[in-house]
Amino acid sequence: MNFDYLYHPYQSQRNTVIAKKGMVATSQPLAAQAGLEILKKGGNAIDAAIATAAALTVVEPTSNGIGGDAFALVWTDGELHGLNASGPAPQSISIEAVQEQGHKSIPAHGVLPITVPGAPSAWSELSKRFGKLPLSEVLAPAIRYAEEGYPLSPTLGKNWSKDYQKFKELFKGEEYTPWFDTFAPNGRAPKIGEIWSSQGHADTLRSIAESEGESFYRGSIAEKIAGFIQKYDGFLSLEDLAAYKAEWVKPISVHYKGYDVWEIPPNGQGLVALMALNILKGLELGERESADSYHKLIESMKLAYTDGKAFITEESKMPHTVCELLSEEYAVMRRGLIGEKALEPKPLRPPSGGTVYLAAADEEGNMVSFIQSNYMGFGSGIVIPGTGISMQNRGYDFSLDPSHANSLQPGKKTYHTIIPGFLTRDNEAVGPFGVMGGYMQPQGHLQVITNTIDYHLHPQAALDAARWQWIAGKKIMVEPEFPNHIAQALVRKGHDILVATDTGSFGRGQIIWRDKDTGVLFGGTESRTDGTIAAW
Repeated sequence: MNFDYLYHPYQSQRNTVIAKKGMVATSQPLAAQAGLEILKKGGNAIDAAIATAAALTVVEPTSNGIGGDAFALVWTDGELHGLNASGPAPQSISIEAVQEQGHKSIPAHGVLPITVPGAPSAWSELSKRFGKLPLSEVLAPAIRYAEEGYPLSPTLGKNWSKDYQKFKELFKGEEYTPWFDTFAPNGRAPKIGEIWSSQGHADTLRSIAESEGESFYRGSIAEKIAGFIQKYDGFLSLEDLAAYKAEWVKPISVHYKGYDVWEIPPNGQGLVALMALNILKGLELGERESADSYHKLIESMKLAYTDGKAFITEESKMPHTVCELLSEEYAVMRRGLIGEKALEPKPLRPPSGGTVYLAAADEEGNMVSFIQSNYMGFGSGIVIPGTGISMQNRGYDFSLDPSHANSLQPGKKTYHTIIPGFLTRDNEAVGPFGVMGGYMQPQGHLQVITNTIDYHLHPQAALDAARWQWIAGKKIMVEPEFPNHIAQALVRKGHDILVATDTGSFGRGQIIWRDKDTGVLFGGTESRTDGTIAAW
């Protein structure tokens, strides 16, 4: 990576952060400080990532929780490792069982969409394999924030209030009472700047730390989780929890203009970003601020996403392999459909065959790309009484159509939106990157990577640049700052352009790049939220 352009006058006026000994980039200042604290105590980037992730369950519960899932890409000793810590559907659930409860699709909230949480297992596996400090020390900052409390930051407070108002109208059953007890203890959402604490969070995190995750899956916490969910006719059992362990996987990649872009293999949707880049690399991009360049980016993403939604599920159950979908033959077929006008995309039939993100790095060369989520903000709305555990609702994405690739099956992992990214060149680490935010995530990855590689934007500028997102069909939403003359030119190409009234749906990203010669770290953080970089 060439860093000569870092202060080009036409780039973002918010500067990239530069440091040497260590760096943590995420959406919450207190969580980033937790990671930095661990680095200064002698921990490595993996320890820092775990500390930050655990802290985020406390200081940004609107986006993730102890009862959520996680994925990680870890660079250490010259090799990239992948961790899939998404959990499967319960063994006792089925399409028929859900339909017998009167549902035509899986509901977004309540006990039914809850799958096995993977985040605590992710922390434990990362710590055991690559950490330097004991998990009890690594989780100490998160426990302290939960026990002593912390003041709400601006974006956090805004999202908390919005979700409280929605849940107050939506959640009527007694199974939701623990959510209000935990997150609205005074009969309302805490305000910006107000102190919020949760002894239940602290007790649970301490138990996870002392048992290295065992209590969550095979101990007292597991009993509380399964007991509460089954009390309200949910399917998650003690046996489901006891059988779970995060899975080490081989990352997948495409070569894009001299760089290798890496993602976690399915069931995550990182494959969508790679398919889009594979299509795009055979097209010539002109100036960044031109309708033709945006058109090619949008069309590549539309085609890749349409196929991703049709085919991605647990990898062993996909109708087409990752190799087929990342083949040059596939890319040529899809690329050939891109012309001067916007497409109405349909899935290809090839030959048979709401989230937190953080990046961490240390002076030893270790780097981590880590993402963690409950989904759709607070998740299912189910909180296990007295524990602070807010349960995810990932089962919502399963289809009740038995012929769909992502159909609900016992013990199956669903299509998953959260994806960490990593960039290498000539088998050396450039660094971690990510953009959280539901179905915006692969779109954010595409935009960050092309901003970096094609247009040489420094990390902060690559994140600050106005974003677009494909919604459906020919419909594209753009941020208010998106150039109006380009939006008008895209309309003339057949795109249906909508200008967003806020930036909440465009994702929140982090980047850390490393200079291979000096080891100096260059970081960018998200300006659309309370993003920060803690550096040393």
